[in-house]
Amino acid sequence: MPWEVDLIYLPILQISKNEYNVRVKRLREEMGKRELGAFLVTNGVSIFYLSGFYHMATERPAALLIPLDGDLVFMGPLLEADHLKHQTEMIRDVRTYLDYPGTTHPIDLFADWIIQLGYGKAQIGTDNPAGAVGTYGYTGPPLNEKLPDAKFVKADEILWEMRLTKSPEELALIRESAKWGHLAHQFLQDYTAPGRWDADIALEATTEATAIMKKTLGPDYIPLSGNRCCSAGFRGQVGQKSAMPHSIAVERPLREGDVLVTGAGADVGGYNSELERTMILGSPTDRQKHYFDVMLKAQDAAIKAIKPGATCADVDKAANKVIHAAGLDELARHHTGHGIGLQGHEPPWLDQGNLLPLRPGMVVSIEPGIYRLGYAGFRHSDTLVVTEDGCEMVTYYPRDIESLTI
Repeated sequence: MPWEVDLIYLPILQISKNEYNVRVKRLREEMGKRELGAFLVTNGVSIFYLSGFYHMATERPAALLIPLDGDLVFMGPLLEADHLKHQTEMIRDVRTYLDYPGTTHPIDLFADWIIQLGYGKAQIGTDNPAGAVGTYGYTGPPLNEKLPDAKFVKADEILWEMRLTKSPEELALIRESAKWGHLAHQFLQDYTAPGRWDADIALEATTEATAIMKKTLGPDYIPLSGNRCCSAGFRGQVGQKSAMPHSIAVERPLREGDVLVTGAGADVGGYNSELERTMILGSPTDRQKHYFDVMLKAQDAAIKAIKPGATCADVDKAANKVIHAAGLDELARHHTGHGIGLQGHEPPWLDQGNLLPLRPGMVVSIEPGIYRLGYAGFRHSDTLVVTEDGCEMVTYYPRDIESLTI
């Protein structure tokens, strides 16, 4: 009897052209309300968000001009032209210069092109009136000074507002990211042992998980972060340095009794997820169990607080209440979480000073931590989606101390 297949799972690996069109339409609707003739985008992530074109931002100025009506215009270095055409059909007007600084500065060319396009005297919304990001030692005249008859209106909040809530396609990419972050983290945990260096373990776990991910998803999967599709590591949070939330490296191999704070994730269509766990190498001590328990209860309280209408402050306060009840206020070093999407950190910020209400479609990390300098740090991080009636845990790696004891 032949096999009958009712459902074939085909993961979404990139944003569709239709969704990019919807994003541009939404931006243009807001431009119309604000009487903007065009919108100039210089941030590389925002250019990708609106057009599907991803590039390595360097000293060379690059910008996307979105008119109220008509073709999107890319202005940037010649070396990006072929790359752009290979990635996206959204941009039809491509204007390039040979290189920076050139015999004619790129910003002078940007000004000339904007005049040629008919916006030399227009009101132009932008994320950056200077016209260039200014990384890698870039220097140059501000674009708004080169176009004195135009009015530049800084309006990057439009783009941030658009990115606050995720579409079904974006959520699918983030969920797919979480699956592969889990795989990388499982390898990380499997390979963790006393006497091994954190960097060696991370490299082995990342390499093996990346190979499986690439083979499984096939040629349609193209990571934007280079050859590393998914990854897992410790980021230096080993032993006493686990008490430093943004530690970088550790000067010794792992040893029995170490508290380890991990991190894992994956790039799917430019979108990310965040998975972090506190692992213990060897039998946990009573002190380690206590700190771990407080951290886990704080995370549980924050998760329970996530629902539409609750504020970002409510979530942070819920976690802080648990830490305060345990008498460990002085061990907190950061707020409870942040937004995740095209960037590892983006709005909304789950901070006691942020009164922004949560809305369905927002994606956030939940990661309250406690850190005793000279001893250890304890932090889990999970990726969650705000739903119509609460929240959905996108990451589902075990959180209990038994599962995370090596």
